[in-house]
Amino acid sequence: MSLAPNTPVLIGAGVSTQRVEDPELALDALDLMIVATEAAARDAATPAALTDVGYIAVPQGRWSYANPAGAIARHVGAPAAITVLASVGVLQQSLIADACARIARGEVKSALVVGADAGYRILRGQILGKSLPRRTQDDLPHIHLQPKEELFHPVETRAGFEMPVGLYALMESAYRAQQGWSVAAHRARLAERYAAFSDIAAANPQAWSRSAQTADFIRDDSPRNPMQAFPYTRLHCSTWNVDQGSALLFTSVAHAEALGVPRARWIFPLASTESNQMVSVSARRELAACPGAAIAGRTALEAAGLSIDQIDLLELYSCFPIAVELYANALGITDDRPLTITGGMSFAGGPFNNYVLHATCRAAELLRARGGGSALVSSVSGMLTKQAFGVYATQPGPRGFVAEDVSAAVAAATASVDVLDSYSGPGQVAAHTVLFGRGQAPRAVALVDTPAGARALIGGAAPGLIHALQREEFVGRGIEVRHNEWHWAEA
Repeated sequence: MSLAPNTPVLIGAGVSTQRVEDPELALDALDLMIVATEAAARDAATPAALTDVGYIAVPQGRWSYANPAGAIARHVGAPAAITVLASVGVLQQSLIADACARIARGEVKSALVVGADAGYRILRGQILGKSLPRRTQDDLPHIHLQPKEELFHPVETRAGFEMPVGLYALMESAYRAQQGWSVAAHRARLAERYAAFSDIAAANPQAWSRSAQTADFIRDDSPRNPMQAFPYTRLHCSTWNVDQGSALLFTSVAHAEALGVPRARWIFPLASTESNQMVSVSARRELAACPGAAIAGRTALEAAGLSIDQIDLLELYSCFPIAVELYANALGITDDRPLTITGGMSFAGGPFNNYVLHATCRAAELLRARGGGSALVSSVSGMLTKQAFGVYATQPGPRGFVAEDVSAAVAAATASVDVLDSYSGPGQVAAHTVLFGRGQAPRAVALVDTPAGARALIGGAAPGLIHALQREEFVGRGIEVRHNEWHWAEA
């Protein structure tokens, strides 16, 4: 097949990992990005490829650098590169799509997408009571990407939702009820899936945790694995206290040939699709479905000329189990297939806001090792708020590189409801969970549909309610709400 000179190819994938107990001796996130960038150049077998990088994009992490892409550009000798910083709420796949699209349009010969976080360094500093120095920057990126809307609904914020886990657990309960699983059977299912993930991580040399875990240990609340938001224990959740970086180096086919990159190192990005339609969890009429995953996933596969059964390697974004389940369901992926190539964010590590880069690095590594094939890597932003997919292969696709934003189609397929600031009266439970916090009493949270078709976010603290919600299915039951509180009469 004759390839257009501007066809984008991935020629270098680099990772960096550290586990240093003294945080004052550990690299910060920017240095981890630089180490990963240099590793990507070595992976391409041509360190000189970095000096002509024309675009460098970085997703925001748990750091306050003003322009990390600019610092990387200066370090690699490419000071004229376009620099990009993407805030939390911007899909990581969007940066990959933009890099490849700029190459395809002939705007740049090569592009770098790189990210890192140093959560373990932060944690060690907190444990040891050490104040770590923060690197300052005076310059700003050429482009600062930010989401158009807030990820949390104001009602969710006022209710104290600061972390995503509770909202994901609410969606989990709605999906469980939709599938007709008992609470106990559902917990066993999740635990078995994540035990399989831990086995994959154990065989992944890049994984943060390489110790396989049993399903029983993952499922049950314990001092080493406390419950976070029922039914999620800590090992169901993304592990973000990690020091990990990753970098993806893309070039055009013509430039890869000029650099002398061996053809066997090329990985073709076939398709990138994304939905940026934003509806907060509480306002979603359907809590147990993800139209964006179905539409973006189907579009990506069609653009790549592949069916889901023809995809050899799958990486479904795994911040929490419901993300894996809804994406698999949307794409028609059967339970007998491995859903991760890394081991998932609980075990491979979930560096804040750049995990998709790590998964794509792993996909490239495995595709090369296989000597052929295809991979699909999915993305999530927010609380399953935005969805995206990247399809990669060792051979070019029928349409070259395709990037498509399907937000309009997803908006047309997504129904929303009004969320009330305050509610008293009868309602039907749409979703429920129990939130746990260190040093705090557990608290019930539920989304309730009102007779008028609106939605209320309510709480509850009765011990009997807390106990019952962890053993019985309440989705679909009628209840009474008083001033945003679940009215529960103790026996």
